[in-house]
Amino acid sequence: MKINLNKRILDKNEQWAQLNQKFFEENGVTCVNVISSPGSGKTTTLSRTITDLNSELTIGVIEGDIKTDTDAQKIRQTGAAAVQVETQGACHLSAQQVSNALAEIKAGELDLVFIENVGNLVCPTSFELGEKARVIILSVPEGDDKPIKYPNSFATADAVLINKIDLVEHIDFDTERVEKDIKTVNPGAAIFHISARTGEGMQAWYEWLQEVRKA
Repeated sequence: MKINLNKRILDKNEQWAQLNQKFFEENGVTCVNVISSPGSGKTTTLSRTITDLNSELTIGVIEGDIKTDTDAQKIRQTGAAAVQVETQGACHLSAQQVSNALAEIKAGELDLVFIENVGNLVCPTSFELGEKARVIILSVPEGDDKPIKYPNSFATADAVLINKIDLVEHIDFDTERVEKDIKTVNPGAAIFHISARTGEGMQAWYEWLQEVRKA
């Protein structure tokens, strides 16, 4: 009898994801899963978001990386609780790993939990973590063809942050094409043009987060 190991892994992950979702709902916590390629500015975006919303929300972050706790250290500098999950070679976080990390950041006492997934636009897409919303960050230097190259990833996103928009005048990046391609694979996705470095466009992103919390 042939056993589909991939299906078994996904089924087990789904069970843990449902437990996480129940935890978040029962405790009134909004969880946002952030996915992107390496170098897109995930940590910088989250650091800026936490700093700007500190007076309104209590926020924690679960950091996923193959190795090192560098990103978690950066997040802690904002005053937010952060826990590093080293995946030891795996290209995504699992729902069980997220579940194990919740107690370390006292997630039940928070308003908002960000999961900064491992830098990869493919692997994390298939693994639900119990999040209320999924966000993809695409940075201008990566190029404007990512929604076409990775349609399945963008199709699962509730929002797409086009980051490093302050560089768009210096790089061959067609914002209209990107928006069109995103809407082709995911008509319902919210799209924000931001610069986590300068703060441009961040307010609209914050307002969207608040809407997600209230939904």
